[in-house]
Amino acid sequence: MTMTATTPDNSQAKRNVAVLVAAQALLGAQMPMIFIVGGLAGQSLATNACLATLPISLIVLGSMLAATPISAIMQRWGRRAGFLVGATAGACGGLVGAYGLFLGSFPVFLAGSLLTGIYMSAHGFYRFAAADTASDAFRPKAISYVMAGGLAAAIIGPQIVKLTSTAYVIPFLGTYISVIAVNIIGSALFFFLDIPTPPKPAADAPKGRSRIELLKTPRIAVAIICAMVSYALMNLVMTSTPLAVVGCGFSANDAADVVTSHVLAMYIPSFFTGQLIARFGVEKIVALGLLILAAAGTVALQGVELGNFFVALILLGIGWNFGFIGATTMLAESHDVSERGRMQGLNDLLVFGGVTFASLASGGLMNCSGGSPVEGWTAVNVAMVPLLTLAGGALLWLTMRPRTA
Repeated sequence: MTMTATTPDNSQAKRNVAVLVAAQALLGAQMPMIFIVGGLAGQSLATNACLATLPISLIVLGSMLAATPISAIMQRWGRRAGFLVGATAGACGGLVGAYGLFLGSFPVFLAGSLLTGIYMSAHGFYRFAAADTASDAFRPKAISYVMAGGLAAAIIGPQIVKLTSTAYVIPFLGTYISVIAVNIIGSALFFFLDIPTPPKPAADAPKGRSRIELLKTPRIAVAIICAMVSYALMNLVMTSTPLAVVGCGFSANDAADVVTSHVLAMYIPSFFTGQLIARFGVEKIVALGLLILAAAGTVALQGVELGNFFVALILLGIGWNFGFIGATTMLAESHDVSERGRMQGLNDLLVFGGVTFASLASGGLMNCSGGSPVEGWTAVNVAMVPLLTLAGGALLWLTMRPRTA
């Protein structure tokens, strides 16, 4: 048998991956930008310090609420349509956020954050789009490569913050104006995508499993739990980090550098995460991710020197990468095309529901659980323990049972 007969053609998938990597790099830069300044801007606008991270929480809430509609749009009209809706919402979110800062209005600023969440939801589907046209063998690598595009975003976003955060008399106004430009320019990339719109199923075609049936599938349930925990813990700690760094006597630029190192650590491993999954199995990589997340919390609890922040946030990024990419791969392997729209929308609804809760808890733990930033930072990291126990227990249960689904 010839090599061409046994080797799948991934040329279309590789082209789509290249487009999605570029989108992840450019459009994805707005996420570290907003996560760096959102809490600080919220702290300057909110009358209650406990609400400082509410803008971040509303971004994640918007993402959760938009997950099912965005998934439905993509199922009916294709990935490009959904991604363009996301970029449009991102630009509108930047515009409304900038207007809120100009007015000094916390409610208006929050409305912009909610709109930004629609972009964040669409952004989350880049990883699924990478798998759409890929062969089984190339799928983990395709997901990893697209996630690796965040490496450039980790550099671009914080540098834009440094250039724009004090560009106007009103702090951070320039950053939100630049978010508008990022979305407008980046949206052009999606016209180069070549992902077929899923065909409308015939009346007698298999409908696939219902949402309840999907959730009852052990492998799917554990994949969702591990994705929820990996993403929620990353968000819980990262959202508080700028507040903790500045609260412990360091500068906003120090906070930006810590977040840069964190986001780099989130995406650099993506160059080889897919190969590790293929070699060692997805369950082992997810387990490794959970262990590294635990190590991040341990380092953070050892002190509040700048070095502690850097090491803890780097470990947090690596742990998120292994845990989240592994869980995404596990999920992608566990449903078919007819179930894609409902499963991926349901997954992101649940994942970002958990992240919403984590981001809401982050501000409360950081600012209102103790008398000092050190006590708040301690509370944030101790809160990781029960969620890591949940995910680790679920993964252990899955590996010990016979693999039938």
